[in-house]
Amino acid sequence: MRFLRRNSAEQTATTESEEAPAQVTEEHGARTPGKGRPTPKRREAEGKRRGPVPPPPKTQREAMKRARGSKDERRKAAAERRKRMMEGDDRYLMPRDRGPVRAYVRDIVDTRRHLMGLFMPLVLVVFATTLVQNLVVQQYATLACLVLLLTMAFEGTVLGRQVNRRVRAKYPDAKDRPFSLGWYAFTRAMQIRKLRMPRPRYTPKDAAKLD
Repeated sequence: MRFLRRNSAEQTATTESEEAPAQVTEEHGARTPGKGRPTPKRREAEGKRRGPVPPPPKTQREAMKRARGSKDERRKAAAERRKRMMEGDDRYLMPRDRGPVRAYVRDIVDTRRHLMGLFMPLVLVVFATTLVQNLVVQQYATLACLVLLLTMAFEGTVLGRQVNRRVRAKYPDAKDRPFSLGWYAFTRAMQIRKLRMPRPRYTPKDAAKLD
């Protein structure tokens, strides 16, 4: 009988000790029960938002298919960037080609015909003459190339001065250095018209539109 009474007393004490925190919480409102689970890490939360990671390819064919798909996307992106560059979009141009001043210099160069555009064909001619085993042909070819180079240098100097004069008149607040503008115009004029980037917006017939 005493043993049973002792057990009932212990059970009553245990029940009171378990109910005590709940009563304290209800009376004072200071303690809140825990979440019952650990706080998720930042990587886990971001992974759930982004979705599950795709499983690795099971076969070589599947791996090649995935690589081909990503390669096609890169090609499309590169083609789109090149298209924008050819159109003269400042967001896709190189730093040296950006801005209204550089666009105006390109327009000036594109509305004129230059002997400097023969630079690339001249390089091919010089290379061809080195293969000819004829001293007379080599001498005449070397003399012609020298004359053309001197003409190109003179024409580039004149073009640089004209470009700087017109740029200062149209953009008096431009901070580009005269040599920088002249060299930019010179390198643009040396390129073959079809290979110029960005694509020319004007032709020699449109020279009057820039005035």
